[in-house]
Order: sequence, then C-alpha cells, then structure tokens
Amino acid sequence: MKRKSGQDPEITKSWKPATLAVRGGTARSEYGETSEALFLTSGYCYDRAEDAAARFAGEQVGMTYSRLQNPTVEMLEQRIALLEGAEACRATATGMAAMTAALLCQLSAGDHVVAAKAAFGSCRWLVDTLLPKFGIETTTIDGRDNAAWEAALRPNTKVFFFETPANPTMDVVDIAAVCVIAKAHGVTTVVDNAFASPALQRPMAFGADVVAYSATKMMDGQGRVLAGAICGTREWIDGVLLPFHRNTGPTLSAFNAWVVLKGLETLDLRIRRQSDNALKVARFLETRLPKVLYPGLESHPQHGLAMQQMEAAGPIFSLYVGGGRAEAHGLLNALQLVDISNNIGDSRSLMTHPASTTHYGMAEEARLEVGITEDMLRLNVGLEDPDDVIADFDQALRAIGR
Repeated sequence: MKRKSGQDPEITKSWKPATLAVRGGTARSEYGETSEALFLTSGYCYDRAEDAAARFAGEQVGMTYSRLQNPTVEMLEQRIALLEGAEACRATATGMAAMTAALLCQLSAGDHVVAAKAAFGSCRWLVDTLLPKFGIETTTIDGRDNAAWEAALRPNTKVFFFETPANPTMDVVDIAAVCVIAKAHGVTTVVDNAFASPALQRPMAFGADVVAYSATKMMDGQGRVLAGAICGTREWIDGVLLPFHRNTGPTLSAFNAWVVLKGLETLDLRIRRQSDNALKVARFLETRLPKVLYPGLESHPQHGLAMQQMEAAGPIFSLYVGGGRAEAHGLLNALQLVDISNNIGDSRSLMTHPASTTHYGMAEEARLEVGITEDMLRLNVGLEDPDDVIADFDQALRAIGR
C-alpha cells in the first residue's frame, strides 16, 4: 500500500475534524481506489522464511495475522486516532470489548478502580462483578462530585473510569478536574466517550489518558455493525494494551471496520443535525413531562459544564413519564414513528426502558441510587424531521392521557 496524504502527519496536522473524518488514515493500494479497500484476509504470505521470522521479531515492517493487523482496520484506527487527537488507537470487535480491554490490560489482583456510579449497565457489571472476581477492588461514586474522586483514592488506586454524558442519567463529569486529581496521584483515567464521539467532545484535550468507544454508536451511526475503539499514547497502546489485545483477540473484522470508515465520513453532519433535532424534541417534551434530562437544556443541572466540554449535546437524552413501568411502557407502545430499541447513536429515532433492558442486570437498589426509575425512558433522536418526531410524541402522550 502506498503512503498517501491521509497518513502523512505533516499534512493531516492542519486538517480540521470534518476533513479527518473523510480522509484521515486513508492509504491506497497500487490500484488507486477512491474508497478505502476492503481486505478480507485472515493471514499474509512472505517471500522468504527469513521475512516471516523478521516480522514476528518486530525487525521488519509488515503484517503477520489479522488478529493483530489488517490494512482496512489500520485505516480505521488511524482515522479515529486523528479525530481524537491521540497518538494511537486499537479497534475492537464491540464497544464492551473496548471497555473490558481498556481496564483489564492495565489491572492486576490487588489494584483498585474508582468508577462513576452512573454508567451503562454492562460497564457497571465490569466494575461490580467482573473486576472483583479477579481480585481487583472497586469503588463507585457520584461522578459529578469532584471531591468524591479524591476521597475515594487509596494507595493501590490505578484507574478512574467514567462516561460523560452518562448512560442513561446524562450525568456530566468534569473531565479536566477529575484528570487533574488523577495525574496528581499517578492514576490512569479511562473515559467512555460513546455518547458524544470525538466530533462533539475530545476528552484528551481535557487531560484524559485513555478514551474508549462503542463505535457501533455514532461512528457507524446507522445500526449496521458492532465495533469498538481505544485511544491513547503510542507508548500505552503498544506497551500496555497491545499484549492483551494480541493474546486475547477482541479483534474487529475488516468488513465492520470498512463500514465504520464509511460511517465516519458523515459523522460530523449526522451528529450535529441530530443534536439540533434532539434539542427541539427535548424542549417540546419538557412542556409535557415531569422531567427531561438533556445537557443541551438550560434546565439540566450541569448545562454550563456540558457546553464547556461539548460542542453540542448529542442526540440522546432521558425523560421521566411519571407513574411507573405501566405508564412508560404505555408511551413506548403508543409510538408510531419512534422505534422501541435499546440501540443508540442511530440515524433513526429509538427509545427504550432502561430498567427492563439496558440496565436490567443492575440491582434495583443500584438503579434507583442513580435515578433509573421505572418511569424513565431513554431516547435517541434521529435524522427524521424533528416535527414528525414531536407529532409522534404528542399523539402517544395523548394516548396515555398526558
């Protein structure tokens, strides 16, 4: 493959994010294709046995096996790294593979992790169930409380782990403040940035060490494939993550990488339009429901902080119908345009009931502690005309007597 401008740091350093999302990391073969080539191969051949030995020893540049390297996957990794402002990136099979690898690659029995309570259900399972099984101590705190991070520190604390905005409570963590605390104590910060994507928020600009993604969400953004990504320094990616990734194999397929590359081309357009749509829908719902949690609304308790960290508030927010599960399910069942689905970051408007789906595995006490009640719903606003989405909610609310 020929080295092209999309991989030349002297050229890409002047490109803005929207350009990087289209051209960053692109490497063309001798055929000069305009769209990224899709390399569907598990292995690679060598001209001589000595070449194979040299590659495995790290003495020769080249690929050995697609569990470790693939030209299409590498283009995606380089593009995401450029968008994030990171030195390096490793792609994974799913978002949860990214979260799991980002934590386990750097933790051992006897280490301690501090994590925000408000998090995706599977991320809470990692903290509450998986890590302790391997002798890793964990503490969950209110991530919005900067003092709580410092208060939770122990001599063996190795990682701060949080997402912002949080799923589904939309808690906003002060990235810069938490990272200052972490660096003062030699703690690595791992930030799940899936709700915002690098198009709206770049945690490394605020001091984060590692940023992890479900690329299934905004990056693909069209409900097609599963993918994940982990960004960090070249030293951390190659020295800490790579041995774990190489030997455990949470590898992204070349086809899925190619699909996400295509999704990234429209990421900036999609997420900004969806943010605009979400704000309009949220403002309508705020007039009809007891509570709407969207960082883009002035009523959100951390609206100011969110707008300092984010360029826009994204397409996702939560709402409280009032009553309980019956009312929440009633609203879902009355919708005609908005689909019932637990996916997010999609170009379609989707809504789910977290207590019975995405956060079903959390203990009821833990759910209630962070505000995941039976009347909470999480909405992903898509690319439809927002007036049509509003009209759908209007008829559905009237159908349940609201």
